[in-house]
Amino acid sequence: MARRYSVRRQRGFTSIALLCFALLYLPIATMVVFAFNAGTTVGALEGVSLRWFATAWNNDRVIEATIRSLTVAPIAALVATVAATMAALATTRTASYRGLAFKVAFINQPLMVPEIVTAVALLVVFSRIKVWTGYTGIGYLIAAHIAFCIPFAFLPIRARLETMDLSLERAAADLYATPWMVFRRVTFPLLWPAILAGFMLAFVVSLDDVVITEFIKSAGQETLPTYMLGQLRRTVTPEMNAISTMFLALSIAVVTLFFFLSRKKD
Repeated sequence: MARRYSVRRQRGFTSIALLCFALLYLPIATMVVFAFNAGTTVGALEGVSLRWFATAWNNDRVIEATIRSLTVAPIAALVATVAATMAALATTRTASYRGLAFKVAFINQPLMVPEIVTAVALLVVFSRIKVWTGYTGIGYLIAAHIAFCIPFAFLPIRARLETMDLSLERAAADLYATPWMVFRRVTFPLLWPAILAGFMLAFVVSLDDVVITEFIKSAGQETLPTYMLGQLRRTVTPEMNAISTMFLALSIAVVTLFFFLSRKKD
């Protein structure tokens, strides 16, 4: 009997996998190590200290930028996930028709367009709206993040809907359940892990975005990534490593939380 094919049995697989992991995580590990540097440069480790974490914690601009990032990202992710869920339902729970594939591609198009193009387009649109309305608040930043987060939430949700068995939904409909009851009692519980995955992707993408935020934000609307970019243009200190390390810890915590929330129960 022929053995089942496994890519892990291919010659050199282990070496290539270890090389890929080293290229991915060695720079991150180096950044974390130098976050505890007692010196003032990022090129030489002069001892171990928490001074740069304390410096970042007591930096009012860092705190303000962090609060703004943690305000924009959840709102943008939530609205984008709701919109993506509705779009996924509209493109899967319907009979196939001419133009359906185009609509799906149109929703996913922002993933293929260079981010700088999206940033310039949003800047042009929002600049005109600012002139017409006189409003210059953070709403533009949230709207921009929602716009480019929708495709990230749409992909896992639609993928889950396409693989779901329709028999339960049809059975509920046969028992005179309304479309809303079918969604609430049958579709939503089965779709919940994908919705969480879409929300997590949108949240992380919004949290660490630089290019679009840099174009859309008004004066005094720094998010943590744009603040770090501005500081790196001036001077590089281990404080940036400390901020990045805390940012990394937050991302790991969010991913871990959503992993446990979305894990299927026995």
